[in-house]
Amino acid sequence: MTPAVETRICQLGEFYEFEGGGRPFLYLVPAGAIFELDEQAARVIERLRRGPMERSRLIEDCGFEAAEDVVGELEFLRAIRGEETAPDPVENPPDGFPLQTLVLNLTNQCNLSCQYCYEFGEDKVATPEGKPKFMDFETAKASVDFLLEQSPGRRGVHLTFFGGETLMNFPLLQRVVSYATEAAAARAKTIDFSLTTNATLLTPAIIRFLSENRIGVTVSMDGPPELHDQLRVFANGRGSYDVIAPRVRQLIDAHRTRPIAARVTLTAGVSDVIRIYRHLKQDLGFHEVGFAPVTTAANRLYAINDQGMNGVFEQFRILADEWLEFALRGELHGFSNVSDTIAELYQGVNKSHPCGAGLGLIGVGPSGDIAPCHRFVDSDTHSLGHVSSGIDREKQSDFLSRGHIGAKYACHTCWARPLCAGGCHHEAFVRYGDTGHPNLHYCDWIRGWTGICLRIFGTLVVQNPEFLEKFAERKSL
Repeated sequence: MTPAVETRICQLGEFYEFEGGGRPFLYLVPAGAIFELDEQAARVIERLRRGPMERSRLIEDCGFEAAEDVVGELEFLRAIRGEETAPDPVENPPDGFPLQTLVLNLTNQCNLSCQYCYEFGEDKVATPEGKPKFMDFETAKASVDFLLEQSPGRRGVHLTFFGGETLMNFPLLQRVVSYATEAAAARAKTIDFSLTTNATLLTPAIIRFLSENRIGVTVSMDGPPELHDQLRVFANGRGSYDVIAPRVRQLIDAHRTRPIAARVTLTAGVSDVIRIYRHLKQDLGFHEVGFAPVTTAANRLYAINDQGMNGVFEQFRILADEWLEFALRGELHGFSNVSDTIAELYQGVNKSHPCGAGLGLIGVGPSGDIAPCHRFVDSDTHSLGHVSSGIDREKQSDFLSRGHIGAKYACHTCWARPLCAGGCHHEAFVRYGDTGHPNLHYCDWIRGWTGICLRIFGTLVVQNPEFLEKFAERKSL
């Protein structure tokens, strides 16, 4: 009696094909990894395009000596899978995942009245009534202690100062930097500081303090005056550009210990990406400039419609091509939307959640309430606890469970999900009323952008791999 022979069926796994530097690559979705196809591997992939087939026949049909080894490698990478092989689920982070970053909202007050503000505008989620408007030192001290205690195993942690307008409570910021530096050292940790500001309150003394203490600064600024002043205004409606611009120049000139970044909010009236970039990078001298579409309900006058987003995408593509030209020469460009995505591709990121909100990152409001991130600070609905009593693990678990990529069924067939994981929790809540809802209105945009960045990554692998290595060193990846 002839023994039964086991039949193994092979078929293509889940990947996205792209070209970089004239060579073929696969973006392996289950692993979030990038694999360059050589001639033999490409032949195996091409054979399976015709449909699933027995493994032994596949090896035979490929017609080269190392076919079995190549097939085995592609199986290991999950570029080839068995007929009944289910995709690997993205694991949940372990219980007690240590904190990395705490965003400290020193105040919920601001001296500007930007119409699109997610904290004070039409789509705000904050409920600050009856709560302190300015954080006190005891609350800030408890927040620092909480960060240090809840980050076991981490040698370095990060504290970001935020608002409202952060510098409206600058005396507290000074005290916190001093206390946090000493407290971290006492626990054999290092602590890094950054802040976001509208720059209206910068003075030479403040700039000197920021530089001396190596505090990273991001300035919220929307471009040249006729664009910036459309929505970034004082309470009387006066534009803020003329106040901000000279202070920004002083900041960039005098703060020499950290690069200074600009963060642009794109709206229906402020979407000339290239012009904004040129002004902020070349005229004012920012080290990096990053852009994000306004987070808002679709019916707001300043919301960007589909046609507007298509225009934004085309301008992003042009700047991305420039970024690559610079990188091929070994130079830094400054368009941080590319830099951030390349960094994630280099790390092989495969996200369970869109970001660290509620996981490795939390926000703390002036009252000491804990929120998943700074965008949910002062919202009773989204509170996760208080620094005096800790995180409510049940609420945290609910937030993270709903935000997990495994719960977003619309994302399960999307090849870009390792980097996106459904998109911003806050955006999802504003648009869909649920922090765990995927941001379906951005899906095509995200896939297109990820494809552009993969092409850039592949081109650098082929034509200037040394730049990627130095880039990773600068980013501390």
